[in-house]
Amino acid sequence: MAGLTWRGMQVSRGVRGLCVGALLCVLALELVHVARATSASWDEAHHLFDGYTIWKFDDYRLNPEVPPFIKLTAALPLLHMQLKAPPNLGRPNQTEAFLDGKEFVWGNGGDRVLFPARMMCAGLALALGLLIYLAAEEMFGFVAGIFALALLVFDPNVLGNGAMVTTDVGAAFCFLAAMYSFYRYCRKPGGVRLGVAGVALGLALSAKYTGIFLVPMLVLVVAIESLLASDWRLLRRRVGALVVMGLVAWVVVWGFYGFRYKAAPAGKDINPPLETYLKQMHDQRDARLLRAMAKVRVLPEGYLWGLENTKETEWDDPSYFWGKVWRHGNWEYFPVALLIKSTLPLLILLVLVPLAWRWRLRAREMVFLLVPVGVYLAISMSSDMDIGARHLLPVWAFLYVLAGGTAAVLLDRDVRWGYVLAGLLVWQVVTSVRVSPAYMAYGNEAWGGPAKVDRYLGDANTDWGQQLKAVKAYLDERKITNCWFAYFPDGSIDPEDYGIHCKRLPTTDLLYWMDVPVTTPPVISGTVLISAGDLEGIEFGDGRLNPYDQFWRVKPTAVIQHGVYVFDGTFAVSLAAALVEARDASKLADAGQVEAGVVKAEDAVRLAPWSGQVQATLGDVLLKEGKKAEALQAYETALGIEETVRPDLQEEEAAGLRERVEGLRKGGFLGSSF
Repeated sequence: MAGLTWRGMQVSRGVRGLCVGALLCVLALELVHVARATSASWDEAHHLFDGYTIWKFDDYRLNPEVPPFIKLTAALPLLHMQLKAPPNLGRPNQTEAFLDGKEFVWGNGGDRVLFPARMMCAGLALALGLLIYLAAEEMFGFVAGIFALALLVFDPNVLGNGAMVTTDVGAAFCFLAAMYSFYRYCRKPGGVRLGVAGVALGLALSAKYTGIFLVPMLVLVVAIESLLASDWRLLRRRVGALVVMGLVAWVVVWGFYGFRYKAAPAGKDINPPLETYLKQMHDQRDARLLRAMAKVRVLPEGYLWGLENTKETEWDDPSYFWGKVWRHGNWEYFPVALLIKSTLPLLILLVLVPLAWRWRLRAREMVFLLVPVGVYLAISMSSDMDIGARHLLPVWAFLYVLAGGTAAVLLDRDVRWGYVLAGLLVWQVVTSVRVSPAYMAYGNEAWGGPAKVDRYLGDANTDWGQQLKAVKAYLDERKITNCWFAYFPDGSIDPEDYGIHCKRLPTTDLLYWMDVPVTTPPVISGTVLISAGDLEGIEFGDGRLNPYDQFWRVKPTAVIQHGVYVFDGTFAVSLAAALVEARDASKLADAGQVEAGVVKAEDAVRLAPWSGQVQATLGDVLLKEGKKAEALQAYETALGIEETVRPDLQEEEAAGLRERVEGLRKGGFLGSSF
């Protein structure tokens, strides 16, 4: 067919291609701008180095927390470069990945390797835009396709994540590719179309573990389509197609792991080994399933290890929601995040969907668009991994296709809808331009805009550590040299690598994971910068558990890219200082300098006697000194605090302290509580 028609108007393929190409060029320029304007985010360095390690050394141990596809894609342009690669020192996987990734990126020029990798991921964002156009055009016509693409080009969530070495936009592309290719097969069955659908499913499974969500999506689509057609022979054919599609996808996944079960070559083991890791798993039902899969080697070791890690991360990570830190997730988190982070033009179009469509005329299209959205949200709402609306990017992909179709239907009914649609598109452009380049912190106007998002959502909804270039510019413009910085990803990314030489304030990663030296007096003066994640209490807990809680009650001098708060003056930070002293006390005691450790721990208690963690550390070092009675008293004090101050956040610590208190009362001897 030479062109598509709308009310008798012929739209040639050349014009269509010109319109699509122009919009994709705009998207590409936006992504280049974001890539240059933002610093490395939390995950990028270790994702990138892992991809490079797989290409160069055939080693999958470094970062199996996500599958290889997007990491390999990001690292592709680095293969022709002469780069220094730090050796694997055998540390636990994630520690090795973060520290080696940092050394790899900044030891090889920072943006010299990060920018081309980001451009490869931006290519996946462009592919997503093209796929949204193609799906909407095939389902609903040219107007739907071009309108859906135009909305996506100015979506802050796509722009905020599309130029980063992370998996979310690439996963959205793979989700839509798998469902759209199967839709095309269902419209016109054939071996080639089924093979393409199988490869797309394999890419989704190899991009992110949420690709597994496609399995119930596809099964439900087949069931509903067969039910609507009242044709059980169709159901048998579709089930057979799904089996073939699954087998192709299974081969694709194995292909990304080099058709090798072991994560590392030459008999080396992953750290911790899969079996050891499974024994530590919180949910042993999942552990038994993964152990059975490992026994028959149905999937590669690295893939199974990553599945386990995903479940553990879901359990371990707290969330920030409605201005409060939660130990685990909330079922309403993702629906609310969708309402806050979606643009209002998109939400308005979605509200119009029931008014616009005659459902029976487009039943198949509605099934293929709405079932993925419903299944994805249902699974997400049952999950505890509430750490960012970026996980909803696959949902937005389907919603933009649906919004484009709705726009086309409305315009076909009455040309005057064109004024409304034009207004919505202009609104989308304006709301996107206003927040640039701080797209990560976007929130729509109904919730107060980007400046108010942290009242409701935290973590990667506002702050993924990507503001260091803007922080550097802020400090340089004002010639600030006396400054303190609590930087959310500190340790995995060093502010010094961006020319920021503020004195460090403690974070949990600096103290307990990266073990970076920090010196914090109980009173600090000058310019104090605090990442939104630390201010919200995601790391330590909120209220009295958070060493930076007092800053909520201080009006900031400035807020940099809605993610770093700036304060000027003199501030008491006794809890921050106490946590540093307690960490140092533990290190001294572990090194055999027990008396010096006791002195440090007592100093920490004097600074923050209300901290259960500090009191428990005093108990630990006293116990190592052999002072059981004094240790018992410290533990009882710590337990009393942890059972009254946000006990929901300190449940695991309190359980450990109860065991220690009972053991000491019975005359036993137990190890450290932290």
